[in-house]
Amino acid sequence: MKTLTGLLALILITAFHMAPASHEGNLSFNSAGVDLPKILAPTFRKDTLLISKFGAVADGLTLNTSAINKAIEQCNRRGGGVVVIPRGLWLTGPISLKSNVNLHLAEGALVQFTDQRTAYPLVNTSWEGEDAVRNQAPISGTDLDNIAITGKGILDGAGDAWRMVKKIKLTDDQWKKLVASGGVVNDKKDLWYPSEQSFKGATMTAVKSGQPMAYYEGIKDFLRPNMLSLTRCKRILLEGVTFQNSPAWCLHPLLCEHITLRNVTVKNPWYAQNGDGLDLESCRNGLVEACTFDVGDDGICIKSGRDEQGRKRGVPTENIIVRNCRVYHAHGGFVIGSEMSGGVKNLYVSNCQFMGTDVGLRFKTARGRGGIVENIYVDGIDMTNIAGEAILFDMYYAAKDPVPQQGESTPGENNELPIIPAQPLSEATPQFRSFQIRNVTCKGAETGIMVRGLPEMAVKAILIENVVLQSRKGFVCIEAENIRLKNVTLLSPAKTLMQIQNSRNITLDNIHYADNTNLLMHISGDRSNGIKLLNTNTSHAKKTAETSAGVPANALRMN
Repeated sequence: MKTLTGLLALILITAFHMAPASHEGNLSFNSAGVDLPKILAPTFRKDTLLISKFGAVADGLTLNTSAINKAIEQCNRRGGGVVVIPRGLWLTGPISLKSNVNLHLAEGALVQFTDQRTAYPLVNTSWEGEDAVRNQAPISGTDLDNIAITGKGILDGAGDAWRMVKKIKLTDDQWKKLVASGGVVNDKKDLWYPSEQSFKGATMTAVKSGQPMAYYEGIKDFLRPNMLSLTRCKRILLEGVTFQNSPAWCLHPLLCEHITLRNVTVKNPWYAQNGDGLDLESCRNGLVEACTFDVGDDGICIKSGRDEQGRKRGVPTENIIVRNCRVYHAHGGFVIGSEMSGGVKNLYVSNCQFMGTDVGLRFKTARGRGGIVENIYVDGIDMTNIAGEAILFDMYYAAKDPVPQQGESTPGENNELPIIPAQPLSEATPQFRSFQIRNVTCKGAETGIMVRGLPEMAVKAILIENVVLQSRKGFVCIEAENIRLKNVTLLSPAKTLMQIQNSRNITLDNIHYADNTNLLMHISGDRSNGIKLLNTNTSHAKKTAETSAGVPANALRMN
């Protein structure tokens, strides 16, 4: 097989016949003796209340905030049950959930949250992992037990009334129409804001915490809410509903337990700033199953607080199952971080598809975060058209789009990777360790696998097994330790397939690649050592390995 395309076809056919017919059994999780977490589901009385009985009108004009909240409150006082939103267009302000209430959207129900920002009062809440004052979320609940949002209806968060928009995200015609609609454009003429308040907030160096409420009133429009905000709640069910057009993050459970998302659809415009789909923050015991995400930032995201506040809270996100989900446009398909300062552990991800995301499996953090991410199991991921990395471990997250704009450079573009100076270890040093990633395919990515640790804290103990990746660049490994690639196919036209810098105990076992690869491996850095190339046919490469000056003479062993 002499061509890259031909080799890809052969490998994909082989992989198809070797793969199990279904990932329903969580693949290797059960066979490895892993005890999956048990998630408690809510239960509700059959008592049913219609919001129309409380004066709600489905004309798209009447503001039904009071009627919907009265129905929820009365249902709660009676011991719980189901509050039904029938078919129709229901305009409303913020909805407050109550314990023991299932808010059920009938098929054909469209709940449109008002675009009048004055309808959302400022409240004490959180923003990107830290305490903050923001506008009240369209849907919220605090210290609740036994709650649900179910049905086949749609909840629309009126996000266009809140979000700033980058010119580069739109066509020229779209940008002209947006500017003509009102709002404010910055001096560079490349960012649009919905109001003067929004623009004022964006131009501040930082929004300070702990200020009098009058301080926040002056930039109220800038303080976008998340669409669904649940804090310290237990036994949560979101099922069947579509959540769309969020002002910021869409679904944000914080410090919650026993969470089930099933057959939920989350949609945000692809240009939506901070338009995450799901952010589970410092939560435990959760199931995300058969859900679909098409959003403007990360799709399925795991967090646990930011920097000092996250470490002080010290509550990891743990015991989470994600399976049978689809992610379309998003910055990352399945993501951990970057706000992971309270730690993350015991996650089980299986049978998911990522199509057109910027990154597939995205694990990101930065100096200053602290926190330990460990015991992450991924099995059965299929990806197409990934703009950046198919699999990414990055400890230099810089809070910008993961795909470089034209003219920017990315690590791995040449053999001599930049050397980053070490910093002293502290509680603010983050850690990634103990990941198992199996049975992954990707057709089309910029980079197949990238691992980028810190010189003072390597990415450690990563197994990547039974993987087929077609990408422009193959494998880039910087500041890593105890990394094992086994039965991995890297189909790349890059002149150098694998680049390893200052990494130790790297095992490359049964690596497949395209014929006529120029250089199989380049090793650099005086701390690179213990690199093994096993069970790999090196005859397809013009040259097997090169080392830069300073690499120990016995750093690489082959057999």
